[in-house]
Amino acid sequence: MIKACLIFNNHGKPRLTKFFTYFPEEEQQQIIRETFLLLSKREDSVCNFLEGGKLIGGSDFRLVYRHYATLYFVFCVDSSESELGILDLIQVFVETLDRCFENVCELDLIFHMDKVHYILQEIVMGGMVVETNQTEILTHIEAQQRIEKQEAGVFRTKRMGGAPARALSAAKSIAPNVNLPKLSDLQNLSLSTFKKM
Repeated sequence: MIKACLIFNNHGKPRLTKFFTYFPEEEQQQIIRETFLLLSKREDSVCNFLEGGKLIGGSDFRLVYRHYATLYFVFCVDSSESELGILDLIQVFVETLDRCFENVCELDLIFHMDKVHYILQEIVMGGMVVETNQTEILTHIEAQQRIEKQEAGVFRTKRMGGAPARALSAAKSIAPNVNLPKLSDLQNLSLSTFKKM
């Protein structure tokens, strides 16, 4: 079972942390620090597996990682998982990120955290590997993006017509004796109107 997925940069700053096993916040921070210290001391030519630190569970747990440019992708797994299978899973995860963000970089992980979590959830859920077929993962991500665009269009349509009307009716119910402008007057406002005032 996968216990955690961590992505951090060369300076130890976490860019993604997903724990599939409960750890208190302080312990999670200590695990991230300990994992970074273990991995940052290793040379690139050594094996990509090592025993987990004391906090993660000791010898029963393994850290499987890949170091790409400025990012470490780390999976903490128990002894029931295949280290080579997890290395392949990391490769699938990185390639999927690369296809979604067109040459993924650290800033993509920072500014699109929700999308990165969604991609990870398509691959791993509840500590179990759900999908490793990159085509399937990308199909689900594209479907999610279509739904988001549809909802954004509906929201924009409702926002233009419904939100100002709801705001005015709410304001009228709070202060019924105040003269408020008509909704049609508000829709015709522009920046030049305010400059004249």
